[in-house]
Amino acid sequence: MPENNSYRHELKYCIHLADYLAIRARLRHMMKPDLHVGPDGRYLIRSVYFDNFNDKALREKIYGVQKREKFRIRWYNDQLSPIHLEKKMKLNNLCLKLSTEISATECQALYQGNLNWMLEHPSELVRELRCKMLLQQLRPKVLVSYIREPYVYTPGNVRVTIDSHIRSSLFCRDFWKNRLPEISATDAPGDRILEIKYDEFLPEIIADLLQTEGLRQQAFSKYGACRRYG
Repeated sequence: MPENNSYRHELKYCIHLADYLAIRARLRHMMKPDLHVGPDGRYLIRSVYFDNFNDKALREKIYGVQKREKFRIRWYNDQLSPIHLEKKMKLNNLCLKLSTEISATECQALYQGNLNWMLEHPSELVRELRCKMLLQQLRPKVLVSYIREPYVYTPGNVRVTIDSHIRSSLFCRDFWKNRLPEISATDAPGDRILEIKYDEFLPEIIADLLQTEGLRQQAFSKYGACRRYG
């Protein structure tokens, strides 16, 4: 999955099935599928998000704090190699994601509260998470799963993703299991989240593809939606 070491613009929209079908038909004419997709043009994402006893990350999102960060562990298509430790930072409508790989063994140790291996880890991001787990009491909080349909467009480094089947599960230490107890986190089963990420500008041709009546930008958080159950 692509990485970028500078802040990017990020726009989000909640769309219904009819809008999704119309937008997808247009995107397929102008944009290419992400290289990591399967034959159906999609892949499965699972993420374990961290927060503390006071729900710092969740409250900052709800209260609209302009500068905030979240840590998460992410893997794709239920394949435990690679596993990514990620830190996502937000500044208004700009976002920056830092990522490093960890092993399944290291991930399981982290879930079990063993932080010793992190102290001299070569990744600065791993050492930072250890520090904040100690000082801020960050802990794995919830498992978020969804299906992503991604498209890319080189000019402007544009990435458009459509996320569906967003599901929540309270934190599960048996992260290697393919079947986990989950519940839908959206108001309607057909709802999807359209996300647009780009660098300095959004090409007009792509902006035109995304125009549908009633489409309005909104601050949707998959983490926040999945925390409604605990």
